[in-house]
Order: sequence, then structure tokens, then C-alpha cells
Amino acid sequence: MEESPYRIGAAGMLLLLIVAEMVWSWRNDKKVYQVKETLTNLGIMAGFQLTKVLFTGYQLVILGWAYRYRLFDFEPSVGLFAIGFVAADFTYYWFHRASHAWKPLWAFHLIHHSSPWMNLTTSYRLNWFSAIVTPFFYLPMALLGFPPLLIALSVGLNLLYQFFMHTEAVGKLGPLEGVIDTPSAHRVHHGSNPIYIDRNFGGVLMVWDRLFGTYQPETEKVRYGITSGFVSHNPFVLVFHGFVDLFKGKMKYKG
Repeated sequence: MEESPYRIGAAGMLLLLIVAEMVWSWRNDKKVYQVKETLTNLGIMAGFQLTKVLFTGYQLVILGWAYRYRLFDFEPSVGLFAIGFVAADFTYYWFHRASHAWKPLWAFHLIHHSSPWMNLTTSYRLNWFSAIVTPFFYLPMALLGFPPLLIALSVGLNLLYQFFMHTEAVGKLGPLEGVIDTPSAHRVHHGSNPIYIDRNFGGVLMVWDRLFGTYQPETEKVRYGITSGFVSHNPFVLVFHGFVDLFKGKMKYKG
């Protein structure tokens, strides 16, 4: 399958940002990269990109099925996209929050929190099979009348935005804190400090966390990773670790 110029350009931009962060870390002795961990993240990212291609049709079929029974017919417009984007972010908040509260979903999600390092490559530390469950949370949007492609684009842009949140190179952003997701807010989300666990679930907007009582500003140095400690540098072990612990009844940790 031939890659579009847009996808190639976007991938190149993200790669340049990762290299720039590596240079920043080295020049400022920040030590936010570790060779084995970075190679692990890149391996997980490669597997995720493959499964994303495999599952895209499956996701659109599920959303398309729900869209057939939509309650409303909306005219395509910039306004519809804006409303759909906010609705997708609201949906993402609850999906993300459920992924921390319900063990079967945490089995998918814990890989994203398992790294003791925070850098841009951590953003793509995603479970290869998460696409199996993701579309079911967006069924209400399709039933309301939001087209599947609009939903998919909104979710994709949401995740792209979050790529930029996985960094220590950006400090607090003043009045934006608590309004939109920021690197500071997302560092909190990845913290295993007791004060940071299960906080800041928003993808683009932090207003959901403010409304539903899960917002926490960054007040102490963040300890990254899950509370049970280091898991592995093997991408396959990391992808299946949560499922193994779930079926063994050993899942007790948080991220």
C-alpha cells in the first residue's frame, strides 16, 4: 500500500521532533531517553502501526453499522466537525477513565503507563489490540448522526495532539493549565505518585477533568511507570502483560 504524501510528511515531522528532543535532553543533561527503552517504544510503535492498518476496516464497519440507525441527519459543515471533535474528546475522557477503572480495559492500557521514562516516543507505547474495543465507546456518536469518518478523524487528531504532551521539555503553560491538556498535565497522568494516580484523563481538553473532579496540577516531581515497577523491554511481553495478569487474577497495580 502506497503511503500518502501527507502521512509521510507527518511521520517525518514527528521524527524530527523526537530527534530535537533527544538533542535537547543531551545538551541539557536531562536524561529523558534510555537506549533500551527507546528501542522498545519504537518496536511497540511499529507493531501498533501494522495493527492499525489491519483494524481500520473493522472499526469503520462497527461505526457504520451504528450510523445506519442514526437519529439525525446532519449537513456536513465546519460547525459539525467542531461539535464532533468536542464530542469525541468528551467520549475519549470517559473511555480513558474507564480504562483506568475497569481491569479488562486496564489490561489493554497499562502498556502506555509501564515506562519509567517520559519522552515523545512514549506517546506511541500503545497496545496493538486496543482497536478491538475502542469503536464501541464511540457508538453513541454514530447513533446520534456523526459520520464514521468524522469520528475517526476526530479521534486521530485527538491522539496526534497527545503526542506533543509526552515531554519534559515544556514546563507549565500558565492560564492554559486546567483548560487544555498540556505536557505538565499529562506528566501528572503518567505519574505513579499517590497524588497523581487516576488524574487528568482528558485528551485535548482538561475541562472534563475539572467538571468531574479528576484534575490535578503538577505539584511534585513525577515518578513514571506503574506501581508494580519495571516490566520488560520486550514489546511482546509488554503488549500481553496485562492480559496475562488479568487471567491469573494478579492485576492489582495502578499507573
